[in-house]
Amino acid sequence: MSALYDSKTKSIDDRGIRELLTDKVKFQAWLDVEAALALAQAELGVIPQQAADRIAATCKLEQIDLDEVVKLRDKIGHGFVPFLKQLIKACPGDSGKYVHIGVTTQNIQQTAQLLVTKKVNSRFLLVVGEILANLAQLAEQHSQTVMPGRTHGRHAEPITYGFKVSVWIDELLMAVSRLQEAEPRVFSVMMGGPVGAFNACGQFGRQVQTRVAERLDMTEMTVPSRNIGTHKVEYVMGLCLLASVCHKMAEEMYSTSLEEIGEVLEGFTEGTVGSSSLPHKINPKLAKGIIANSQKLYSLPAVMLSSCCRPYEGDSSSYMLLENCLHESLELMTEIVLRTEELTRCLHVNQEKMRANSRIKQGLDNSGLVMMNLVQAIGKDQAHIKMYELAMNSTLHNKSFLESLQEDTQLAALYSADELENMLKPENYTGQAVELAREMAQKAKQAAAKLIGG
Repeated sequence: MSALYDSKTKSIDDRGIRELLTDKVKFQAWLDVEAALALAQAELGVIPQQAADRIAATCKLEQIDLDEVVKLRDKIGHGFVPFLKQLIKACPGDSGKYVHIGVTTQNIQQTAQLLVTKKVNSRFLLVVGEILANLAQLAEQHSQTVMPGRTHGRHAEPITYGFKVSVWIDELLMAVSRLQEAEPRVFSVMMGGPVGAFNACGQFGRQVQTRVAERLDMTEMTVPSRNIGTHKVEYVMGLCLLASVCHKMAEEMYSTSLEEIGEVLEGFTEGTVGSSSLPHKINPKLAKGIIANSQKLYSLPAVMLSSCCRPYEGDSSSYMLLENCLHESLELMTEIVLRTEELTRCLHVNQEKMRANSRIKQGLDNSGLVMMNLVQAIGKDQAHIKMYELAMNSTLHNKSFLESLQEDTQLAALYSADELENMLKPENYTGQAVELAREMAQKAKQAAAKLIGG
């Protein structure tokens, strides 16, 4: 397996995704495509209906002697022909002679892989729906939980934790939209034969491809060339963009769970051991798995793009690499989305620590609010200059920002001590954070209901 695993892998409910990535399911998908091909050809009079029915009835994995497939593969050195020969052998009567007419290996294997990928993708979106439901709850529950907003790794202006979550929701919804929009291009049937021009199929080739696509509930390639691979790259890029959002959440939760910050903590089951040498350790196992698998996933599109440029009408070196990278991307994404769902569902939020952290700078984070109030009296540029001078005075001389403001004669003439103090309260300077958190919580709930229910 290509993904990066640890002890959390076995304890997470995989929603049946890992089973879809097994050889058993892959082989059955090959058979499903061969069955759809035979039935489509029979509809158009290319092969006898009785033969097609017998082929379709035989396209069950238990009918294939996989031990013989292995023996024959070792003898002839081809990855698919031995499987095909065993299917032909298993077909009753003379129906086997109508198997695999007009197509080539990659037609079957690529279509089958995309058929399986379509099923996996639907499970991914189901889990993303659950993640959105978790985030909706966090955004709603913490719409007013004040915390420091940070830019460049330093305090900027106050926000709420619900607002932070709303950012993840917005980006996650974009990732879902991209994947859904790409589905018709990605999950497509290819039945064009060795060079993609339907040479062996005659006048019925394109009609056969259309009927195969309808039977498999997929779209079809307009020009079914084996040289086209960018739709696979597009899908893996879509997974990368989805992973990037999960990765962002994991990085944030990883760093803000540091004892020095202490704003969140991964869900923890008593009895879980974090270290062989440090008895006290509680490590962010979910987050680190998301981070590691995401970083590996990001490397795949570049490799795939370089392979898409191979010349001529087909090249196994390109196909093998694209097939492998697509499969690896599904394995990696499985770990990422499953861990993200549990992380967002079981996250502990320390509201008091967030509030305390928002006050660490003793009002400096609200310098923008004081400045904007002062703009009316002296203009933006002069207000910025004054706030900068007072902020530096406070920082360099270890003086509270409120004290610096109260000592300034110009500010003292414009505002009372209580007014200045209120300007420095973090909860009084969160902009539209509360409204955005609640708005995005509702959008996340609606999207989750569609993804989980649909």
